[in-house]
Amino acid sequence: MNLDDFSDLIERPDGGVRRDAEERRERLSVPVGSLGRLDELGEWLSAAQQSVPVKTIEQPRVVLFAGDHGVAGLDVSGRAANSAYELVRATLDGATPLAVLARQFSVPVRIVDAGLDCDPELLPEPVVRHRVRRGSGRIDIEDALTAEEAERAVRLGMAIADEEADSGTDLVVLGDLSVGGTTAAATLIAALCGTDASVVTGRGGAGIDDLAWMRKCAAIRDALRRARPVLGDQLELLATVGGADLAAMTGFLLQCAVRRLPVILDGVVSAACALVGQRAAFRAPDWWLAGQASGEPAQAKALDRMALNPLLDHGVIVGEGSGALLALPLVRAAAALAAELPERDPVAGEKDGDDEGAGVGAAYGDAT
Repeated sequence: MNLDDFSDLIERPDGGVRRDAEERRERLSVPVGSLGRLDELGEWLSAAQQSVPVKTIEQPRVVLFAGDHGVAGLDVSGRAANSAYELVRATLDGATPLAVLARQFSVPVRIVDAGLDCDPELLPEPVVRHRVRRGSGRIDIEDALTAEEAERAVRLGMAIADEEADSGTDLVVLGDLSVGGTTAAATLIAALCGTDASVVTGRGGAGIDDLAWMRKCAAIRDALRRARPVLGDQLELLATVGGADLAAMTGFLLQCAVRRLPVILDGVVSAACALVGQRAAFRAPDWWLAGQASGEPAQAKALDRMALNPLLDHGVIVGEGSGALLALPLVRAAAALAAELPERDPVAGEKDGDDEGAGVGAAYGDAT
C-alpha cells in the first residue's frame, strides 16, 4: 500500500459550481459580505455537493476513533495509561461533553475501536469488532505498529468512510478518544513541519503540570529521532510514531476526500492525521474544515501548514470531538441560509436604477 496513490484519486471541490454559487450569492436579498464567513462556508458546501443552491445538512454523523498509546505509560497525559476505554464507556453512557452536545443537536455518534488496550468484553461488540491491535507501541523507543498493522488500520479507516458515504452521511464531525494520542500527534506534526519538540508540546485535553510537560517534551524529542528517517513514506511514518487510531483516522480522511464527503476536524489528533493526508494527497484538505482552535501549539502548526482557518476559538480544550461538534451548527446555518434566502426581485432592481440594492440597504445595512 502506498498512500501517495490517493493523489490521483482525489479531486478538488467543483470550481465551476463554486463560481455559480458565488454568482447566486450576489443575487440574494442580503448584501454580500453581511453574513461574513457564512457566505464562504455556503459556497464551499455547494462546490463539495456539486449543487446550486446548496443542500441543507440533513445527515451529519460524529465519528470517533479510539486507541491507547504506550507512551502514556511515561505519565505524559492527564489520564492514566490504558484508560481510553473509560472515555468510550462514558461517551456511550451519555456522560461526556461530546455525548451531551450530540444529544442536544440530534447527531448520531459512531465509535470505532482501532487500538484500545482493554478486554473486548468491556465494550459493545459493534465498537470493538474493528480493533487492529491492543494498544500501540511506546513511540519513543519502539514502533507504534508493524507495517502490516499500519496498513490494516488505514484500510479500516477507508472502510468506515465508505460505510458512512454509502449510508447517506452528508457531513462528518471527526474526533478521537485516546490516552497518549496528543503525544503521537505532536510528534507527527513536528516531523512533517520540521520543528523541535518544545515548539509542538502542549498540555492535552486533560491538562498536565510542568513536570509532565517536560516528560512529554522529552518523549516527543526521542520519538522525533525515530520519525525523521522515515519521512519519505507516510505509511511507515504512521507505523513508527503514529498508532492504530491515528492511522485509521488518516485512511478515513483520505477516503472521505475520495468520496467527496466533507469533514469537520476537531483538535490536534485529527489535525495530525490530516497533515499526513495532505502529504500524501495535496488536494485532500480542500474537503476538510477546522472546527476549532484547541490551544494546542501542534494543532496551530498543522492548520497553518494546510491553510485551514478554525471556525471557532472559544477555549474548549476537552477534546473528544466536542469543539468540532460545536462548529456544526455554524456549518448547518451557512447551508440553510445559502439554500433558503430569496433572491432579489429583478424588476425591483431595474426600478432602483444605478442605486443598486438601495432597498436592501434600507432593510439591512442601514439598520446597523
